[in-house]
Amino acid sequence: MRINNNISAMNTYSRLSSAQSAQSKSLEKLSSGLRINKAGDDAAGLAISEKMRGQVKGLNQAVRNAQDGISLIQTAEGALNETHSILNRMRELAVQSANDTNTAEDRGNIQDEMDQLANEVTRIANNTQFNGQDLLKGGFEAKFHIGSNAGQNLEISLGEMTSAQLGVGGAETTVATKADGTTAVPNFANDALNGLDAGNYTVVDVSAHAAYGASYELGIADSSGKIIGLIDDAATGTSIVSVEDTGVSMATFTAAGFDAGSTISIQGSGIDITTQGSADAAISAIDNAIKTVSEERSKLGATQNRLDHTINNLTTTSENLTAAESRIRDVDMAKEMMEFTKNNILNQAATAMLAQANQMPQGVLQLLG
Repeated sequence: MRINNNISAMNTYSRLSSAQSAQSKSLEKLSSGLRINKAGDDAAGLAISEKMRGQVKGLNQAVRNAQDGISLIQTAEGALNETHSILNRMRELAVQSANDTNTAEDRGNIQDEMDQLANEVTRIANNTQFNGQDLLKGGFEAKFHIGSNAGQNLEISLGEMTSAQLGVGGAETTVATKADGTTAVPNFANDALNGLDAGNYTVVDVSAHAAYGASYELGIADSSGKIIGLIDDAATGTSIVSVEDTGVSMATFTAAGFDAGSTISIQGSGIDITTQGSADAAISAIDNAIKTVSEERSKLGATQNRLDHTINNLTTTSENLTAAESRIRDVDMAKEMMEFTKNNILNQAATAMLAQANQMPQGVLQLLG
């Protein structure tokens, strides 16, 4: 019998330490609900799990992005819904005014409402915003990031929905010239005036001196009543020249007293329904406006439906990835409880056996006695 080294006690202590360590790990897993609490638990599993977690968070944010996109679309579509209602009322007024049972005074009253409705269409377009962004003033473009990775975007654009752009209200186009020696180089805009296309301008020998005038020729595709007025905004001492005829196909007007490089504006009045002919023509112009708004709403509706399906797909993908990540990282509570119970029993048994092993050297005392 040897007393310097109690091999039995040493072996028992080693087993006790292992049981205590395993029991401690089981307690950590059971208390956190995770199989992997640190990289040492499963280095490869941790790396895969973290990538999946990033993917899931990206998918969840993409769902919120798509929902925000739907909110933006609903804001624009709601405004266009009201625009539709206004245009239908304007068409009703045009049909009413086209009936010759109305007097000039009656048509004047109808015209007043028509003008107010056209102004409201423009007000709606100018004031429809989402998060401070103008939606219907023209030029709105946006990208909805609807995926968890780079480049997964959905692009959307919204056209201008003012009464002028729809051809049911006044519009303005700018004519700008600059001098090149003694000959002006025309640089003209092309906008809709009362549903008409303003264009085909001809500038005749504009000098760089204010003493010379300029003559402009405007080709008009007639579809409604009063055509245009000319305003020289850039120079002083000039006057407004108006063309108030109905049914003209070509109008020529002159403004004098401005320098080359100045800017003048051509402005159009709103839909005219003060005569039977102009009211009849206005019906077609309003029909075109209704068609334009319908096309824009149809585009918005299609995009919203697409985003609804996108959200469903993103949600499903997120759920599946979450389940996969859970299988890697989360602990099986029943299995781990079984391990904990086993290690607890081993811990108690090893503690009891260590006590027995520590008593074995005491037998030497009997030999010495």
